[in-house]
Amino acid sequence: MTLFDFTNEPKKSTRPLADRVRPRNLDEFFGQEHLIGRGRLLRRAIQTDKLTSSIFYGPPGCGKTTLAHVIAQITKSDFVKMNAVTSGVAEMREVLKEAKDAQKMYGRSTYLLLDECHRWNKAQSDSILPAIEEGLIRFIGSTTENPMISMTPAIVSRCRVFAFYPLSQEDVEKTLRAALMDSERGLKSLNVSMDEDALRHIARIARGDARMALNALELAALSTPTQQGSIRITLAIAEDSIQKPQVRCDDTLFYDMLSAFCKSMRGSDSDAALLWFSRLLYAGADPRMLSRRIIAHASEDVGMANPQAMVQAVTAAQALVLIGMPEARLNLAQAVIAVCESPKSDSVSTAMVCAKEDAEKGELGAVPLRLRDTHYAGHERFNNGDGYLYPHDFEGHWVKQDYMPEGYEDTVYYEPGTLGYEKDIQKRKNAP
Repeated sequence: MTLFDFTNEPKKSTRPLADRVRPRNLDEFFGQEHLIGRGRLLRRAIQTDKLTSSIFYGPPGCGKTTLAHVIAQITKSDFVKMNAVTSGVAEMREVLKEAKDAQKMYGRSTYLLLDECHRWNKAQSDSILPAIEEGLIRFIGSTTENPMISMTPAIVSRCRVFAFYPLSQEDVEKTLRAALMDSERGLKSLNVSMDEDALRHIARIARGDARMALNALELAALSTPTQQGSIRITLAIAEDSIQKPQVRCDDTLFYDMLSAFCKSMRGSDSDAALLWFSRLLYAGADPRMLSRRIIAHASEDVGMANPQAMVQAVTAAQALVLIGMPEARLNLAQAVIAVCESPKSDSVSTAMVCAKEDAEKGELGAVPLRLRDTHYAGHERFNNGDGYLYPHDFEGHWVKQDYMPEGYEDTVYYEPGTLGYEKDIQKRKNAP
């Protein structure tokens, strides 16, 4: 638990650059124009000190906690910061008691910033519900995970959710330039200069994470020897200072990437499907799970338009078992391309859904006598098989015969499409 007190901050020399150069007001804040641009709701609410309980949701380094610091600077209310990882119900009760005293004695509201708010369980979340409803505190939850999935509905329903996006490369570049030019909190006092290609490289590799970019800038500045009274950061130094970013793969991002992979296969975009497939593997996704999705889509989105797509998908899954990764990456990629480039049809999926719905109604009558089992002695006593026509006894090995139960004689589930192999099926089914 931390009550913001800017008179007792650590010495600036001991604080990371990313913390030292945090914006102090909305004008110094880069990015998130959809939220705090001129005239936007969140900006107006902050400026008028009317912000109600909210959840800031977005990736790391995009400005969630920084905006909370800005609110702490300009608000007339008390401001308390807690972390859901280290704080529990007991600490929260103490905060609520202090908030109640501040409201009763001084008429001041209290903002409560809870970092990593998705980490709180239901009991912890329930402890602040009455305070939020009564307006005792103005809750601000900060999270990198989708609150609709990771947080208790009771909290989410009482808050306005503000979605933060990764900063653009231009915004990250602005942040780096501001840090270089700031003599009070930034690096100007060190006489640091940075080549343009070096600055762009750090901004690009940071992928919208200003904290990562500033940490890399600070590392480059502090590790580069001074020459003739100045520090010059070149592209080579910048490349050494910022590591290749690891792909985050929390539950929300994982399912979003998986959704993009599946929709790319359905949409016949081999390039996009391969990219999402590769990104999922790089993020640590189980290749067996991806192979199952490829097999599923071979029937769901291709089906009888190209029956060979299923063969490709299943064969790739078998190759994964036989030779393992990374060699099987090529086999899986081949199956992905096969599904993408095949003519598409959802007739198999549609037929199965409709048949399943009818089967689950529980209204099917007895199996017609002509279709009943005859593979046991004495079946004649029950008239099983009476009236059945054996197709191979007829020309073309087919004979018109009703296989449906009573009441479903005219029901049609499978309707072949007009692409690929289904053109031939359709022609055959429509033949007189």
